[in-house]
Amino acid sequence: MSEKVLMKGNEAIGEAAILAGCCHYFGYPITPQSELIEYMAKHLPRVNGTFLQAESEVAAINMVYGASGAGARVMTSTSSPGMSLKQEGISYIAAGELPCVIVNIMRGGPGLGSIQPAQGDYFQATKGGGHGDYHCIVLAPNSVQEMFDLTLLAFELGDKHLNPVILLGDGALGQMMEPLSLNVDRVDQVDKTWATTGMGERNKPNRVNTLHLKPEELEGHNNKLQRKYALIKEQEVRWKEDLTEDAELILVAYGITSRIAYSAMEMARAEGLKVGVFRPITLWPFPEKALVNATKTASAILTLELSAGQMVEDVRLAVNGSKNVYFHGRTGGMVMTPRQVVEEIHKIFAVKEGAEK
Repeated sequence: MSEKVLMKGNEAIGEAAILAGCCHYFGYPITPQSELIEYMAKHLPRVNGTFLQAESEVAAINMVYGASGAGARVMTSTSSPGMSLKQEGISYIAAGELPCVIVNIMRGGPGLGSIQPAQGDYFQATKGGGHGDYHCIVLAPNSVQEMFDLTLLAFELGDKHLNPVILLGDGALGQMMEPLSLNVDRVDQVDKTWATTGMGERNKPNRVNTLHLKPEELEGHNNKLQRKYALIKEQEVRWKEDLTEDAELILVAYGITSRIAYSAMEMARAEGLKVGVFRPITLWPFPEKALVNATKTASAILTLELSAGQMVEDVRLAVNGSKNVYFHGRTGGMVMTPRQVVEEIHKIFAVKEGAEK
């Protein structure tokens, strides 16, 4: 049995990044992720790494762009308003086919909003966020252990697919403390033959370029990116489902909200209601086929989010009208309770029973 330590979610991300071989971090403080930048400042020197507090989020993401282009494992982190400032740089990184890890510990919005947990950045993370046709791989942990584990995975996926990876958490996960296993079996390091580290024995230097003035060249590059995204959709979809085999209603939730969904499911089952939970772990690519398979016995889906309704659109697209899709959300940093979710479950079962009479 592995030894466990008590850590905050933000700290778990930092430790995982260092263990993954991240030797460069560039960021700017913003609540509720400031513990992560503090952790990197304190602990990167132990691996002779580089920590730099940039003058802004815009500067930080462009430093990530440069370090990644030179072949380094590199990370930045922020919270919602800061993520908005990084979008142009993220588009460049995606276009340049460079790996990096970008952490967004979401807070209430829009605008400055609040420092409380929210999930209103789903569209921004999964639909591009910046300009052009591109995608980031998006991972959604729901515990401190997964903050750690998925950070390790994020670096691996970034190098595997030469693509930016977003770890999408929230203020609750970033601030909460839980027992954490730090066991790491193996950290994969990739030989980055494409990096801009000089010619060496090559005949010509490597270049990172996102400017294509000839339209046929830019279209060719976009087609190449789309082929890569199709491959990611085939290989990297992740999810978890519980008690879906006989469920008449499926709760769909990610991140901190999925933990509320599990509690609500247990309460509903105790009351004789057949409820299951489907939790996307990759928000992009979204587990569409898995959701369809998980909802075979269900007549309805209830999507739970700390937003006005964003992931629910992907849920509706996935089931394509074959199921009734309901939504329950809270915004502004307000967090729903399991009992409130159970009340919504009762409403849906009442509609179902009325329709059957």
